[in-house]
Amino acid sequence: MKTKRNGFAYGILLVSCAVALFPFLWSAFAATHTNTQIYQIQWALRPGTRLLSNLKDLTASFPLGRNMFSSLFIALVYTLGILLIDSMAGFAFAKYEFKGKGFLFALCLMAMFIPTQVTLIPLFIEMTAFHMIDTYWSVILPGFASIFGVFLMRQNFMAFPGELMESARIDGAGDFRIFARIVIPTMKPALASLGILSFVNQWGNFMWPLITLNTKEKYTMPLVLSLMVQPGYVTNYGSVMAGAMLALLPVLVFFLLFQKNFIDGMLCGAVKG
Repeated sequence: MKTKRNGFAYGILLVSCAVALFPFLWSAFAATHTNTQIYQIQWALRPGTRLLSNLKDLTASFPLGRNMFSSLFIALVYTLGILLIDSMAGFAFAKYEFKGKGFLFALCLMAMFIPTQVTLIPLFIEMTAFHMIDTYWSVILPGFASIFGVFLMRQNFMAFPGELMESARIDGAGDFRIFARIVIPTMKPALASLGILSFVNQWGNFMWPLITLNTKEKYTMPLVLSLMVQPGYVTNYGSVMAGAMLALLPVLVFFLLFQKNFIDGMLCGAVKG
């Protein structure tokens, strides 16, 4: 009976995996097809011969290497900034007592419910005042203080034993040394989770880069892919799929590098504190 139950569970998992993977497999094969073949069912999961031609068309329309660099630079710097600022803010909310702490944390949580669209115009005016429009920093800086990241790190820091911090203080360690040398090394799962979520979020960010970036060489990959499909123009969907596969690779590599800690970090943030 147990064997049948396990077989049924594995069957459900296999079907779920197949459903989840099919769009990626179809996109990978579509990158090798012509426009006509993409719409034919018999070519759905068969490799074609147009991959190099589609890539050539893609690079002819956009400086793809520079666009990939723009996306990587923005996503990596954004992620590093999030990890630094949110971990420090989460640590302060979890382990320090100061006046107005509860009110400030509640205010931060309330800010999570503000729609992003409401802040677009004020942020654009601010970036214009700082002369940052059409720069990488106009995309990076507004997202540095992630409220979700602060909340996630606070929940993990709440579980850190305060006795270790007191022992370190007795031994003469300062607050920054305690944070950097004692606390942070134990938070790798939480940091990996926040890093993956931040990287993926910024890598796929479309609306804000569309507003602030004007130079073709500075466009991120989501902007490049969107500009390849325009009304009134013939779209080479094979090139679009090739670009989508190239855009997927950094996210996939980033996730595979830190996947061991991803689930542990999310679970810790959910049940502790």
